[in-house]
Amino acid sequence: MSKEYLNFKKDSPEVRELINWWEGLDEDRGERAVLRRCHNQAEIVFSPAYHRLRISVRHLGMLDDDRLALVAGLVARIKPPGDNSGNIAEQMATGKPDGSARVSGLRFRRLLKIKDRENLFTGMTRVIGGIT
Repeated sequence: MSKEYLNFKKDSPEVRELINWWEGLDEDRGERAVLRRCHNQAEIVFSPAYHRLRISVRHLGMLDDDRLALVAGLVARIKPPGDNSGNIAEQMATGKPDGSARVSGLRFRRLLKIKDRENLFTGMTRVIGGIT
């Protein structure tokens, strides 16, 4: 096992495992629903779907269980790409029918200032809900 923490960089093994796990949630929508109803990392950690993700990535590096739980909780809220293709930054910056950004500059700056993981999770949950 690597002595480094998991790093979800583009095209990394961690990202491939995360995408496979996310796609597997389509086969069991009940588990996706359980994760989508979670309000904090403690609730996510008690989900069997989270533990499947944890098991699939643990051989790739050291785990930060708190961070992985929050990633799982956010990823479970993402819908498959449809009309809103592009990365999350592009989706946040564009997309309203009037041509304005889906996430205002002020809201984005507030997200960047959040230090507490639970508050960031809540803020990102709202953003993802607004763009997917």
